[in-house]
Amino acid sequence: MLAIAIPGFRQLELKHLVLDYNGTLAIDGILIPGVREVLGALAQQIEIHVVTADTFGCARSELSGLPVKLSIIPLESQAEAKLAYVQKLGVDHVCAIGNGRNDRSMLAAAAVGVALVQQEGGAGEALANATVVTTDILDALDLLRRPARLIATLRS
Repeated sequence: MLAIAIPGFRQLELKHLVLDYNGTLAIDGILIPGVREVLGALAQQIEIHVVTADTFGCARSELSGLPVKLSIIPLESQAEAKLAYVQKLGVDHVCAIGNGRNDRSMLAAAAVGVALVQQEGGAGEALANATVVTTDILDALDLLRRPARLIATLRS
């Protein structure tokens, strides 16, 4: 668990990291360089979940050997499925990261929702529903690895 006190925001007790796959961890189905190593390190502190429709059919092989729980969801009602997944884990204990319109609800519900704008872009609704916006998955993951960055961004 990651306990992070953010003055003027809240006391976070994060137990789960829920990640989108395509556009977030991967570009065109292939993991972004450096992601594998960072996820391996973060798994020592927080339980990692990847929730995806797996557009390119690569998620299982790309994530092979990593300590993550992969959930492949149907193409229909993705936003609802991702939100239900986060709710089942307990929204107060989840950090969610995604870039797509189908991530908007889970980003809004999570204790911390991080929207990304990378090569695939970022949906306006995802950005509007996020707590934090970054332009690189490694920077987003570093908000948890180096909590002082998250504190500096969210304190008031």
